[in-house]
Amino acid sequence: MKTPNHWKNKNFISLLLSPFGYMYGFVTHLRLKYKTSRKVSVPVICIGNLTAGGTGKTPVAISIASLLQQQGLTPFFVSRGYGGSLKNILVNSSLHTPQQCGDEPLLLAQQAPVVVNPDRFAGANTAINNGADIIIMDDGFQNPTLYKDLSFLVFDGSFGVGNEFCIPAGPLRENITEGLKRADAIIIIGEDKYNLQQRFSLPCFCGKIKPQPQNTKNKKVIAFAGIGNPQKFYNSLKECGFHLLETNDFPDHHYYNEAELNQLINKAQQQDAILYTTSKDFVKIPQHLQQYFHVLEICIKWENQQALIEFIINRVKK
Repeated sequence: MKTPNHWKNKNFISLLLSPFGYMYGFVTHLRLKYKTSRKVSVPVICIGNLTAGGTGKTPVAISIASLLQQQGLTPFFVSRGYGGSLKNILVNSSLHTPQQCGDEPLLLAQQAPVVVNPDRFAGANTAINNGADIIIMDDGFQNPTLYKDLSFLVFDGSFGVGNEFCIPAGPLRENITEGLKRADAIIIIGEDKYNLQQRFSLPCFCGKIKPQPQNTKNKKVIAFAGIGNPQKFYNSLKECGFHLLETNDFPDHHYYNEAELNQLINKAQQQDAILYTTSKDFVKIPQHLQQYFHVLEICIKWENQQALIEFIINRVKK
C-alpha cells in the first residue's frame, strides 16, 4: 500500500486510530515473546525494518548479497513470497510467475537464489540443502521462527519513524525500543533528516539509492509504480534529467492487468513519451508487453562500504 498521510505526524486521524495501534503492537510483542527461534547450520542475516512502507529494504538486501558474493560466499535469499500461491520452492525466473512466488522474490533472484516459504526455518534448510552457506532474510525481523545471527534495521532517512504509532495509526510494526533491542545495527538510506544515527545507539551504516545512467534520448516520461513510496522513484527519474508528464500510483505489490498496461501504453504514444517503472514492477509485466516499458535500475552507494563488509564478516564468523 501507499504510505498514508496520517502516518507522518500525530493528527486527528492517527489519534483516533491509536487504540488499534496499541493493540497491534501488543499482539506483535506477544508473538515475539512466546515463539521460539530455531537455529540453522549457516549464518542468517536479516534485513528488516520497524516501519511499513518503502524504506529501501530490498535494494539493501540485494547489495549485501552482492558484497557477500564478492567475499566468496554463496548467499541465498529466504522470503515469505508475499502474494504468491506456492510454498517451499526454489524460484526459477523462467518458470515461476509473480502470482506464484510474489514480485520481490523474482527481483531478488536476479542477484542470488531465492527460496520462498512462509516457514522461514524450513525455507532456510531448503536453501542450505541447495548449497547456501549464508542466508539473507529480506524482511522477517518480526518473524521469530528463525534465529538471526545478524539483524539490520533499514530506515528511510527522509521519513524516519513517522508519528511513532503502530499500524494502523502509524507506520510502526512494533514498539521502537523493543525492536532496537533485537537489532545489531541500523542502515539509513538517504539524508538522515531525523537524526536517527544520534538517537539510536547502535552501529550505523549510511547509503544512498543511486539511479543507473539512462541512454534514452526522449526525456518525456510517463511513470508508474506499485511500491511503498513511489515519490522516491519519481524523484530519481527527475535526478536523471527526465521530464515527468504524468505519474501513476498503484498499491504496493499490485498485479497489473493488460487493460491497465495498454492504457499506459496508449497514453505514452499519444503524448510521444516513454514509460518508466521500477524493477519490482517490471517483473510483473507480461513478457509480450515488456518492450513498451523502460526500467530505472538502481543501486545502493554506501558511505563506507568496507566498514559494512568487515562488520558483517566479523559478526557471521563468530
